[in-house]
Amino acid sequence: MRKAACLVLAVLLGLCACGTPTQTESAQPGGLRIVTTVFPLYDWVKNLVAGQDGVSVSMLLDTGVDLHSFQPTAADLMELVACDLFLYVGGASDGWVPDALKAAPREGRMALDMVSCLGDRIRTEELVEGMTGEAEETPEADEHVWLSLKNAALLVDRIAEALCTLDGAGAETYRANAAAYIEKLTALDRAYEGTVNGANGRTLLFGDRFPFRYLAEDYGLAYYAAFSGCSAEAEASFETVLFLAGKLDELGLPAIVTLEGSDGRLARTILENSRNPDRRIVVMDSLQSTTAADVSAGATYLAAMERNLAALQDALP
Repeated sequence: MRKAACLVLAVLLGLCACGTPTQTESAQPGGLRIVTTVFPLYDWVKNLVAGQDGVSVSMLLDTGVDLHSFQPTAADLMELVACDLFLYVGGASDGWVPDALKAAPREGRMALDMVSCLGDRIRTEELVEGMTGEAEETPEADEHVWLSLKNAALLVDRIAEALCTLDGAGAETYRANAAAYIEKLTALDRAYEGTVNGANGRTLLFGDRFPFRYLAEDYGLAYYAAFSGCSAEAEASFETVLFLAGKLDELGLPAIVTLEGSDGRLARTILENSRNPDRRIVVMDSLQSTTAADVSAGATYLAAMERNLAALQDALP
């Protein structure tokens, strides 16, 4: 992926040198241009720059493609060439970014990766009991950092400071917006804590991948799942199905959880192998497949995490 991205970028830079027109201008002359990869970063920035004129914000992964399979197009790389601030997750799936930034230097451009910003809060992918798959010799960072409201508050504050550095004239707006948004994140974080503390148990069971490790750790939740969060496995083993069905029965869980976009087949198979196949199937949103159309229809990070809270209430005993 890195090689392909840099080859495309080299071609684009060559075209630019020859005078080929590209859409690299900001929304307003001299305005700040910000490019993000995933939706949560995009939505956070939109909240931070609200009320500040001349700022444009774009999202590369706007078609619903999963972060783990994303490959930048020529247009994506030209967005990167032109931006003042580039925000990306920084895990293995963004392996193309460092070479792209190096191949397309721009004076004054700032790039922030969330994994580095979070430091010792980062966890590695783990293979828990019952999962289909094999443990990696060198586990990679769990990239789903946005699924922790505590991480979100830290990252919003860090992004706001980057905006202040790039645009001192807007610093008051960025800091005020950050304070207001972090207050909302904190309130929702407390609601999660209240839900977990009021439940009769603290275990989730996913008939799917499990990208919610940061959320689970925030609130002391245990979990079982068919696959790890970044697993490339396509089919769960029969042993995994039986193990998860047995855990549903053993723990008396009221529901099994799947991710947005799932066809639910694996979850239904697990339920059918349990003693109570009439349990609910609950959907939680990993915010990995939010599209530009969803954004136009009003999708927000906070609304998605509020829906996840409601799903959590249904999934816990």
